[in-house]
Amino acid sequence: MELTQNSAFEENRGLLKGRSVFDWIFAALLLAGALFSLNRYGEFMDIYEKGILLAAVPTFAGLGWYWRSARTLTLLIGALSLAGIYFYAGNLAAAQTRFFLKYLLSSQSAILWMSTLFFLSTLFHWGGLIARSSFGGAVGTKLCSAAVMLGFTGLMVRWYESYLLGADIGHIPVSNLYEVFVLFCLITALFLLFYEQKYATRAVSPFVMLVISAAVGFLLWYMTSRDAHEIQPLVPALQSWWMKIHVPANFIGYGTFALAAMVGVAYLLKAKGKLADRLPPLEVLDDIMYKAIAVGFAFFTIATILGALWAAEAWGGYWSWDPKETWALIVWLNYAAWLHMRLMKGLRGQVAAWWAVGGLLVTTFAFLGVNMFLSGLHSYGEL
Repeated sequence: MELTQNSAFEENRGLLKGRSVFDWIFAALLLAGALFSLNRYGEFMDIYEKGILLAAVPTFAGLGWYWRSARTLTLLIGALSLAGIYFYAGNLAAAQTRFFLKYLLSSQSAILWMSTLFFLSTLFHWGGLIARSSFGGAVGTKLCSAAVMLGFTGLMVRWYESYLLGADIGHIPVSNLYEVFVLFCLITALFLLFYEQKYATRAVSPFVMLVISAAVGFLLWYMTSRDAHEIQPLVPALQSWWMKIHVPANFIGYGTFALAAMVGVAYLLKAKGKLADRLPPLEVLDDIMYKAIAVGFAFFTIATILGALWAAEAWGGYWSWDPKETWALIVWLNYAAWLHMRLMKGLRGQVAAWWAVGGLLVTTFAFLGVNMFLSGLHSYGEL
């Protein structure tokens, strides 16, 4: 036992000693930002929110150490978000008079740029795949990265804008379909960028970008037809700090499940001899699909538990068989069964891919269909 503990200690010490000066500067900047936020806005936070803020420092520092691109994205998003806040200078009307806010950094402008860049990324990725051009894929990845940067900037600035409307209106921007569709696009794209780098391939990106573009298309329709981009006060059930952790955890699950499904489509095409010479080996596609579902299932499980705790606080019971809860359980059981068959029975091949693709239909209904066709305690998410 002592030998095992010593080995773990040596491994952790080696990991820390292997950090570059830029790694430590990144961690210091995160800590400085957290301390500044506590000093400036601590009086508006409860103990749980302060804990979340402080826990975010080692979490994002570790992510930046493990995946260097995340470090760059985090710093750029932070810089652009602070620039947007600076240009507002406490006046919401500045979004109509100041050039950088009006055309780039206001939440609406940044999210529209995100949407445009995601569409362009999809076109370049497909152009690169069809033409066998590495240039198209490389441009597509850069456009996707820029879209992620501006999308997260839009959400951060939107958070600030909500407080400019009134202290009683201000809230984290994950409270309605418009905001969570933005979050879904960003999380799916972020995992795509990670897997692109980890597996050194962009061949699956055209497929994943299709589901992101479809979500962007819905987002734009929803925005123009329902004025969904307007910031609204929270309904009473959402006025809880649980929302800050339940919803993001939930959408990490949704995003990775969607990614796995589109990788499953690529797997099926290659298995049938379509685009076979342009796609990665089946073993690579299978591994991406498995790891995406495993990550998504872990976060979706956490989100489901957090949702039950939130329900107990808001409605007096952990579970009420509300349509949203019921379909969340169906999603959870679907992927629990997929992982069980994978780990216990060695599920591989086209059956696993078809199951992952079918899982997207189940997930889409839980995410969107319930809001369209069913009603219940989660009625604040209706279309």
